[in-house]
Amino acid sequence: MSNELDADAAILPVPFADPHAVRGTTNLAGQDHLRLSHLSRKTAGRLRRSTLVTLRWTAVAGQAFTLVIVSEVLGFSYPYIPAAIIVMLSALVNLAVSFAFPLDRRVGTIEAICQLGFDTLQLALLLWFTGGMNNPFVLLFVAPVVTGATTLSKRVLYSIGGLAAFSSLFLMFNHMPLPWSPAGSFSLPRQFTFALWIALMTGMVFTSIYAWQASREGRRMSEALAATEAVLAQEQKLAALGGLAAAAAHELGTPLATMQLVAKEMARELDPNTDMGEDAKLLVEQAKRCRDILKQLGARGDAGEMMHDTMQLQAMLEEASEPYFGLGSQIEIKTYGEGPEPDLRRQAEILYGLKNYVENAVEFANTRVTLTGAWTRETITISIEDDGPGFAPAVRARLGEPYVSVRSEANKMAGGLGLGFFIAKTLIERTGGTVSFDNHPRSGGAFITLSWPIGKMVA
Repeated sequence: MSNELDADAAILPVPFADPHAVRGTTNLAGQDHLRLSHLSRKTAGRLRRSTLVTLRWTAVAGQAFTLVIVSEVLGFSYPYIPAAIIVMLSALVNLAVSFAFPLDRRVGTIEAICQLGFDTLQLALLLWFTGGMNNPFVLLFVAPVVTGATTLSKRVLYSIGGLAAFSSLFLMFNHMPLPWSPAGSFSLPRQFTFALWIALMTGMVFTSIYAWQASREGRRMSEALAATEAVLAQEQKLAALGGLAAAAAHELGTPLATMQLVAKEMARELDPNTDMGEDAKLLVEQAKRCRDILKQLGARGDAGEMMHDTMQLQAMLEEASEPYFGLGSQIEIKTYGEGPEPDLRRQAEILYGLKNYVENAVEFANTRVTLTGAWTRETITISIEDDGPGFAPAVRARLGEPYVSVRSEANKMAGGLGLGFFIAKTLIERTGGTVSFDNHPRSGGAFITLSWPIGKMVA
């Protein structure tokens, strides 16, 4: 079990026919997850148009303020009119975008390249009039590149990064004098300017990598949480079927009683020896049978709420492991504790988490999976142990994170971190529990421990 997690690791824990296939995509919750994942890949990590507009307004205000300070406070001379026109051009572009397009939408790849490319060229042109690479504000080239990295689009990142690198390199050799006194008296040595360009490129690369990783992790988390919500909704629907059956039985009782009354009247009016009479008699009998069935459903739903909503720890472990009996590994269930076994509230989140962990244990065990439930006056603890190879050290440190990687049978020891483990861990924690992953100190197999304060579990 060194790599206990499949690529998408059991969106719903159902018996699997092909152990090498991605599990859990043949049910409603799995299909919901796939739709959510596809949608999040389209949208997550992309920039909103309002974000670009806000950033550009901030740049316009900062550039205008800097030009005024350099001119009026420091008293340096530079081409005022061209510089002011460049800043005004950026403001006009912002106004055009604000009025022409809805700001609450996400921008696509082409629009992101166009808007961030304009910001890069506008900054380059402004720096050309004010000293080029000698101007300390050349550091602002990093801003559009890092913003491009947050789109999680390589086309945007490479395009904006390449444009910023080319523009800054051009400014090293071609630019107007830096505003200074006396005019044109300040010039950095060429070696220092080149070193400054190298430092700028290094800063772009590292900050872009950081922004890319942060955005990717954010997208994974958003996608995984969306899948968690879909799974929880499906589990809650299944848990509510008993109450729904009772409600349906109650609602159908009145129209069925009317149908039965009409059928009886028809049977009295017709000769029982004719075909019509026999059909009317059959309608009465079937209507009565339907009413009896509905009464049974109603009784099961009403009385079954109390039975269905509470269960003992042994029953919970049996229900969680029942789909995986006979799939190759022997499943052993043990329970013990202080005093009588408590009655626990049935919670869809807990059952889903248990099923997910049991399924992975069964798949990676050699011959045996052991489920142990224990209770004290303060806590309820469930442990799941298998006799497989255990979690690999590199995998164990990231268990429960929403990282998904494809695992092939040929590279089985490399492992992967499954979305299913993240969903199960998230749902368990929602119920007030904690989850820990380790290898058993004696057998070396994977060892998962779930623990709750007893007040979170008892009915």
